[in-house]
Amino acid sequence: MTVRSPSVAPRAVAGLLVVLLLAVIVRLPWAGDLGMHAATVQRLRHSPLDPGNPLVDADTPSPYYSPWMLLLGLLARATGLSVFVVLRVAAVAGLVLLVTGVWRYVRTLSAHRAAPALALLSLLLVWGTTAYTWSGFLGLTSLALTVSYPSTFSLGLAFHFWAWLGAALRAPGGWAAWLALGALWAVILLCHQFSGVVATVGACATLLAVRRPGPVLWTRLAAGLLLGAVLLWVWPYYDFFALLGAGDGLETVHRVLYRDWLGRFGLVLLGVAALAARWWRDRRDPLVLFFALGALIVAAGWLSGHYSWGRALPAVLIPAQLAVALETVEAGRRWLRAGWAAVLTAALVLGAWAQSGTLGYVLPRGALPGPVEAKYREPWTGYHWITPWVGYGEVVLAERHPSRRIPAYGPYTVAPGYPDFFLPDEERRAAAVETYFAAGTPEGVRRWTEREYGVRWVVDAYGVLDGAGLREVARGPEGQVLYEVPAR
Repeated sequence: MTVRSPSVAPRAVAGLLVVLLLAVIVRLPWAGDLGMHAATVQRLRHSPLDPGNPLVDADTPSPYYSPWMLLLGLLARATGLSVFVVLRVAAVAGLVLLVTGVWRYVRTLSAHRAAPALALLSLLLVWGTTAYTWSGFLGLTSLALTVSYPSTFSLGLAFHFWAWLGAALRAPGGWAAWLALGALWAVILLCHQFSGVVATVGACATLLAVRRPGPVLWTRLAAGLLLGAVLLWVWPYYDFFALLGAGDGLETVHRVLYRDWLGRFGLVLLGVAALAARWWRDRRDPLVLFFALGALIVAAGWLSGHYSWGRALPAVLIPAQLAVALETVEAGRRWLRAGWAAVLTAALVLGAWAQSGTLGYVLPRGALPGPVEAKYREPWTGYHWITPWVGYGEVVLAERHPSRRIPAYGPYTVAPGYPDFFLPDEERRAAAVETYFAAGTPEGVRRWTEREYGVRWVVDAYGVLDGAGLREVARGPEGQVLYEVPAR
């Protein structure tokens, strides 16, 4: 990768990584929230107007019922495709949106032919020496496991949103352009709230970079914001503004976002240095403002104990990753560009090695070299083995980890496998499941739980229910047992 070879090598490597991600989509490895999104599509497929809770048999709203998931549910309903095939379609759409969005947005920042490909490589590989996975984070390994999630779709839209906003600011259009931007902003927020925050931070940075905004600009911007707010307010599937009070229930799970930054994001320090160079040249550089606003939110989350604000970390990482790619082609002197090219190449190699376990989602495990295999994380196993017996909408009592996957096939569980802000008896349900599987729980207490929640089936993942008055129906991977609750 050299400055004098402007685009061939970066485009070739970026193309190979995109092909790798497409190959991963074919397998669709199961990890994290895939079961939640599959369950959401299931509910919208069967009842698009009144889907109820996606995980438990309760009539509650859910922030997972977004415009994008509604479209996927209608696709599944109209075509008869399985939920997992539909999620593969979602993954391809999200990947296309992301790649084209990065290309368009970077074009607003640099005219250099190599800039978009270098930016994409930086977003995928310039992270740290420890692979890190979380939805809304664009590292190669993370994206391989979350490419079908709404977060990928939303971030892809966010890059397009920033590009369209920049174009509207450079060549002010009519009211329609600004109203469309407001509608797009609302869609991003509805589809994935955390990515919507990142999109909003990037948009604020773009606006703050404008040097002499006139009253017409602010009037049209206000109209777009008003339309976006109205769309958020009228969305019928959940109360978007109620989510502003949901942070307290999310702090514990998000505290991990504030740990081991050097191992996870150490290579991004190169981008911080690139941002410093951009700030020296232009105090109102949009990437510098983007980074500063994101850093303020993340720091405020740490200082206040609102660890869920750490989900704004992509607003810190993305501008830094883009900055180091742009400095490689835009630094003022030739020797300086060569220096940036050298350090970026080293960072890309280190980042690729740290995330080399991603190859395991494409190649057989036995074909991986030993050091690469050590970086590979085995995907979760599914629960297709229960489907010959368990029907759609029937209630399965299972512990937390199985509860994250079972609803993907259509059944409900007693307690949700994920925090649910809109489920008022979430803690009561979780306590009932914990008591049911506890050693020494009286049979009468277990029977009461089965009646209270309409339990038809029980999945015992840890072998604690042998002799508990249930009828064994099937055995699955890792010694799991499916029991039927006898009629009483």
